[in-house]
Amino acid sequence: MSIEAGSKYQGKVTGVTNFGAFVDLPGGQTGLVHISEVADQYVKDIKEFIKVGDEVTVKVLKVESDGKIGLSIRKATERPKEEKPRRSQGGGFKKREQTLSFEDKMSRFLKDSEENLSTLRKKSDNRKGGGRK
Repeated sequence: MSIEAGSKYQGKVTGVTNFGAFVDLPGGQTGLVHISEVADQYVKDIKEFIKVGDEVTVKVLKVESDGKIGLSIRKATERPKEEKPRRSQGGGFKKREQTLSFEDKMSRFLKDSEENLSTLRKKSDNRKGGGRK
């Protein structure tokens, strides 16, 4: 069976490393799911998401001339674009808001920057013993 880029397959995880997971594909071929292609969120420890023996659906991202096969678990599942999570400025995920104008974005940036600077100054003063006699 010939593995083609863009195709989806069911496979079995045969190995997990710090950088990704190896998946057996139909036809006896093996591909690699890079850690960045495991989930839609940041993956610090791949073992929290996947383990040897798991059955997974993967999408073939590329098949290189030397036979290496790049796979993705997160791109194998289709989601409507409007429901795809987006990182907010607070570090969490939220659904897309209405598109903000440049002025609104700049105003929000300046406000957040001032808050961050204020917090840093307070922490710095506390470390220096500010206000103690």
